[in-house]
Amino acid sequence: MSGPALLLALVQVLVAVAFAPLVVGVTRQTRARLEGRAGPGVLQPWRDLRKLLAKTPLRAAGTSVVTVAAPLVLLVSSLLLAALVPSVGAVPVALVPGDLFVVVSVLLLGTVAIALLGLDAGSAFGGMGSSRHMTIAALVEPTVLVSVYALSIPVGSSALPLIVAARRDHPAGIISPAGVLAVVALGIVVLAETGRLPIDNPSTHLELTMIHEAMVLEQSGRDLAWVDLASWLRLSVLLGLVGNLLLPWGVAATVGAGPLLLGTLALAGKLALLAALLATAEVGMAKLRLFRVPELLAGSFVLAFLAVTASYLVA
Repeated sequence: MSGPALLLALVQVLVAVAFAPLVVGVTRQTRARLEGRAGPGVLQPWRDLRKLLAKTPLRAAGTSVVTVAAPLVLLVSSLLLAALVPSVGAVPVALVPGDLFVVVSVLLLGTVAIALLGLDAGSAFGGMGSSRHMTIAALVEPTVLVSVYALSIPVGSSALPLIVAARRDHPAGIISPAGVLAVVALGIVVLAETGRLPIDNPSTHLELTMIHEAMVLEQSGRDLAWVDLASWLRLSVLLGLVGNLLLPWGVAATVGAGPLLLGTLALAGKLALLAALLATAEVGMAKLRLFRVPELLAGSFVLAFLAVTASYLVA
């Protein structure tokens, strides 16, 4: 791998690891303030990670190597996602496969890993959560493909750095019908992919409603730390992608100290804004009934399909 490619990937991974717990902290703190509570503080996720990393994991009897390997596979896939998705810089660098289909495959790898993790312990809750998780994933992944494909039609490439760079250099595409429909559809599936309201409630432990929490009930210690960090990374990276598609300014166009620093600061502002907006929306939003979730995701797929149609009509 060339020097610029390695530098860009390394910077994006380090920035994602640094920002991911803060994004969750901002979301929780904003929600607490809006609900009239003091809240644990923005840095609480970092303190939780430090506490969990110092503990030896306890694993249920009868579990296989899946319980040991799945948290690490989920974490590695999330780190790889951070390296591939243009968050700090939208620079098409050789040997860095920022192609849409590669990114979706990496997302699916983490999805399968956490589903197997929920099944391996053999608990009823874990199997229920994994079943619900894969049902949602089957509806989410096609929408991600179609929505980003709609954005790729005017660019003529499915490489995410080229798509973000095109929106940065040609702002008219941001308010085009195809661009608006595609980003709205992508925003809905990001909520589903990261287990946020109204699809899932990340703060609940009620067995009738939980999805993500059901799959990690048997995890503890370092295993739980890896799972939590990986989930936070996915939320941070996908929110960063939506932020760069909506507000592509500040994204580095070259691999250099100045542009990368500017891209990092711009990403921090976008993530803080989106995290606060996400928490604000969740305060006034109820979780959907499980059987209503496919209707919402089907609607997002229709929006993505309409975006593709509009892209071809405009082109």
